[in-house]
Amino acid sequence: MAIEVRPATSFENVRVLVGPKRADANACWCLSYRIPSKQNLALHGPERGALVKDLVGQDPPPGVLAYDGDEVVGWAGVHPRADTSFAQSRKIPHVDDVDVWSVWCIKVRPGHRGKGISHHLLAGAVQFAFDHGAPAIEGYPVDNHGEKVDVTMAYVGTRALFERGGFTQAAVTDSVINGFPRLLMRRELR
Repeated sequence: MAIEVRPATSFENVRVLVGPKRADANACWCLSYRIPSKQNLALHGPERGALVKDLVGQDPPPGVLAYDGDEVVGWAGVHPRADTSFAQSRKIPHVDDVDVWSVWCIKVRPGHRGKGISHHLLAGAVQFAFDHGAPAIEGYPVDNHGEKVDVTMAYVGTRALFERGGFTQAAVTDSVINGFPRLLMRRELR
């Protein structure tokens, strides 16, 4: 298996990973942290996909995709923190005034999980942020102490995943997902 991670410039491939099965369904589309909460709540059905299509056409696009050959197998949402809801978060603190980037979602398609693709996605998100001039990158994974995380909540990643990716704990947060506390993990890039 030769996994390649590339910028998410294909709307169709992003749709495969984060879009709904039905176009009118109210799926997340990985917008929950990418746009302000008020806007996120106001968008419904096809409006959500239309916004993602617009974001995919921007520079930089809203994340990276992992490919196994020609098949898209994973997604990671990554962007400057200033352009995400983390910029105003009361639960995820700011460590300092560095123009840090955030990686907030790591998703691997069913049938491809357990093969290390999340590690490739995190490494690809780090490289993507570095290539776009980010001085540092943060993630907000759960500190699950090796316990199983429900697959629907595993998108934030785990402390172990981020530690293996070269991140260190920079702060504790007031955020909890699936009963596990979330940490602010950071990796300096410059």
